[in-house]
Amino acid sequence: MAPRPQAKVRATYMRGGTSKGTFFLRDDLPLSAQVAGAARDRFLLRVVGSPDPYAKQIDGMGGATSSTSKAVIVSRSSRPDHDVDYLFGQVSIDQALVDWSGNCGNLSAAVGPFAIRSGLVDLSQHVTDGRATVRIWQANIGKTIIAHVPIIDGEVVESGDFELDGVTFPAAEIQLEFLDPAAEDDSAGGALFPTGQAIDQLHVPGVGDFEATMINAGIPTIFIEANALGYTGTELQDAINTDAQALSRFETIRAYGALKMGLINELAQAALRQHTPKIAFVSPPQDYVTSSGKTVSVADTDLLVRALSMGKLHHAMMGTAAVAIATAAAIPGTVVSRAAGGARKAVRFGHPSGMLRVGAVAEQHGSQWHVTQATMSRSARVLMDGWVYVPAEFV
Repeated sequence: MAPRPQAKVRATYMRGGTSKGTFFLRDDLPLSAQVAGAARDRFLLRVVGSPDPYAKQIDGMGGATSSTSKAVIVSRSSRPDHDVDYLFGQVSIDQALVDWSGNCGNLSAAVGPFAIRSGLVDLSQHVTDGRATVRIWQANIGKTIIAHVPIIDGEVVESGDFELDGVTFPAAEIQLEFLDPAAEDDSAGGALFPTGQAIDQLHVPGVGDFEATMINAGIPTIFIEANALGYTGTELQDAINTDAQALSRFETIRAYGALKMGLINELAQAALRQHTPKIAFVSPPQDYVTSSGKTVSVADTDLLVRALSMGKLHHAMMGTAAVAIATAAAIPGTVVSRAAGGARKAVRFGHPSGMLRVGAVAEQHGSQWHVTQATMSRSARVLMDGWVYVPAEFV
C-alpha cells in the first residue's frame, strides 16, 4: 500500500483554568467526526495520542495527565438565548476510550474566548463594561454556563494579574456562572442528591463502610471524610498516586458509589465511565504546604479537599468538582458543610496547589434542596493556533 500524507485539521490548543485541551470548531472536523460515534472517538484518540501503554502520549497532543488529555468541540448554538454549544471529551490515556459523560469546569473558562476568537459571538451585542457575556450550552450535561470574558478594542484580554493556584503565571480573570447545575432526573429520589439523602452509608465490600455525600451538581461527586480513609486531608499527589493499593481502593469505592447513585447498572460499567463520578475526601482546615512549597494557613481556608480524576489525585481541583464542593458546602448536613463548620454561601477550600473560593445559591423546597447557581473565577489563554496533524487513516 502506497504511503499517504498526514491529514491536517484546524485546531487551537488552549489552557482553561488548571487544564489544557485541543479545541475544534465542529465544522472544521472531518465529516466523519462531526457526529457522535466511533469515528469521532477514533480521531480524537489519535489527536491526543491514546491509547498509550507507556502512559506518556508522546505521539499526540496529550500531556499524560487527566488535566491535559482533553478535547473540546464548539459550534454556533441552535438553541434560543445561547451563543455556542460546547461538547467535552475526556480522553483516556491508556485505553481506547473517550468519556462524554460529564463536563470540564476548567476548560469551560476557555470556551468563551475560543468562541469569540472564532467569530461565533457578535461583540456588538454582547459587551458591557469591558466584558463580553457568552451564553454557553454545555451539551454533555444539558446545562447553561455564562462566561464573562474581558474585552479591549474588540479583542479578548488574556494578560492580567489574576492568580489561580495550580497555574504558574497570572492572567486575566474570567468569571463563570453555572446555572441550575444539578441533575434534572428525580427518579432516584432527588435531582441534587441521587439517593435522596445528604449523607448515606456507603458499603464497599472488602474495603469498609463510609459516611458519604453523593451529589450531582457540576459533576457527580462522592465526598468522604479524610480520616475515614486514613488521611489527614493535607496530602499531595505523590502520597496517593505512588500508592497502587490506595488507588485501587479509591476506584472500588468510586464504582460502588456510582452504582448507588444510579449512574451505572453493574460494577463492571465503572471502568467504561472513568470521568464520572469523581471521588473526593475532605477535612476541616489546617496548616499545610502546597506542591509549590507555599504554606497555606489554617486561617486561609474553610476546609480542605482532595479529589481524584481518571484514577489519580488531581494536582489542583477540577472546575466541575468545585461546583459540587460549593453546592455541598451550601447545604446543611453534608460531609462537606460539616467539615467547613456549617453551611456557607461561599467557601474557601484548600487543594494540593493552593486555595480556591467558590460560591453557590441553594434553596430548600419542602424536603428537597435545589441549587440555582454556582460561581467561580478562572483564566484562559491560547497556547497554539493552527493545524493538528494525524495519519490519514484516522480521518
